[in-house]
Order: sequence, then C-alpha cells, then structure tokens
Amino acid sequence: MTQPLAPEAPLAEQAVDRPAATGSVQPGAALKIMVVDDSPAQRHYLADLLTRRGYVVTTAENGTDALAKIRADRPALVLMDVVMPGANGFQVTRALVRDPDTREIPVILCTSKSADTDRIWGMRQGARGYLVKPVDAEELLAKIADLVH
Repeated sequence: MTQPLAPEAPLAEQAVDRPAATGSVQPGAALKIMVVDDSPAQRHYLADLLTRRGYVVTTAENGTDALAKIRADRPALVLMDVVMPGANGFQVTRALVRDPDTREIPVILCTSKSADTDRIWGMRQGARGYLVKPVDAEELLAKIADLVH
C-alpha cells in the first residue's frame, strides 16, 4: 500500500538536524541522509520517516542551500526534489556528479514529475534513483538500503 508523502495535518517546520532514533536501530542504519525539498510538509514527512528508521537527517529547502550543505556535511545519500526555486534538482544532481568531492554521494530524485522523459533526464544527470510522489515509503527505504548498505 502506498503511503502518501504529505502528513495528515499541517506540521510546523522542525529542527534541521535530527539525531538518530534510539532503540532498535538496524546495524549500519545510523547514516546521514539529506532531504532537499521546498515543501516544509514533504521535508518533515521524509525526515520523520527516516529518523524513525535510525537515520540521521539534515534538510535543505532549495538547491543552492543543498549544494553548500552537502559539500560541508558529506551525507551518505541525498533525497532531492526536482521543482524548487533557484537551482532545481536536476541542476544540483549534475553539479554533485561533476564535483570529484561529491560524485560518490548517491542522489534519489523524489518528485511530482512523472513523465518518462523527466525520469530519463534525471538519471542522465547522475541520479541513482527516481521516485514519483507520493513516494511509497517501503520502496524508498528499499532504494536507500540498496544504495548505502
């Protein structure tokens, strides 16, 4: 069953850095993932989903901020929206792949753009995954596990 990305009720934007959840954290799950999306609801949903699974989550609300934070923080993986103000997700993914210091960081594009041409273009920019919103939580978690574990 597909779980919608948006929470049931609007939620206030929460802290940018979230500590890993305690308790039953799977071995190797305490990796840092950056969520890049201009929607506070989408950022919160993804951050909450990942934090509950033991990941350390940082966020950025646009492509320009994401590039700076990724270069400084070196997350294990990036979840990137495509349609954002300023640099879009395709542009940021391309910049990351072309930079020798960040090219090994996998990017999964999570976007409302569902056309095959968008998927192909995203993968040609260097994305390692492409999921259409609303993202299925189990599909997302499986893709993350494939790329970082």
